[in-house]
Amino acid sequence: MIIEQKLKELQIVLPEAPKPAAMYIPVKQIGNALFVSGQIPFRNGELVYSGKVGSERSLEEAQDAAEICVLNIIAVAKEYLGNLDKIKNVTKLQGFVNSEATFNKAHIVVNAASKLLYEIFGEAGRHARTVVCTNELPLDATVEIEAIIELIG
Repeated sequence: MIIEQKLKELQIVLPEAPKPAAMYIPVKQIGNALFVSGQIPFRNGELVYSGKVGSERSLEEAQDAAEICVLNIIAVAKEYLGNLDKIKNVTKLQGFVNSEATFNKAHIVVNAASKLLYEIFGEAGRHARTVVCTNELPLDATVEIEAIIELIG
């Protein structure tokens, strides 16, 4: 339980894995690849951050939202796998930032998620990444992040 120990060292308590809000599954495994559906900043069943970055939300709030999304990704993976030590590496993140047309710092928003994954998984947390701004996300969420994770075995 190396990853669980690292979470304790970082004083991170994983949230309960969010349940799907529509007709999809939270995780799909194909071989050693785990595809985690897009996660929005839910905490205890409540959407913590909604609204557009650049008008309704600050950069710092959006970064916090991105970190919550990543914790939800990890929580969903743990619920599916039972043990986070089955994760070999985080392969790719795709981040979406609900923002005003003039906002051009989506990469900085999702950097918060990337940094957190590195803190938790070390080199195995470094990943390829795509980030885009969009004019709307489900439930008006501020950020949504999905992941592809490689498993051991």
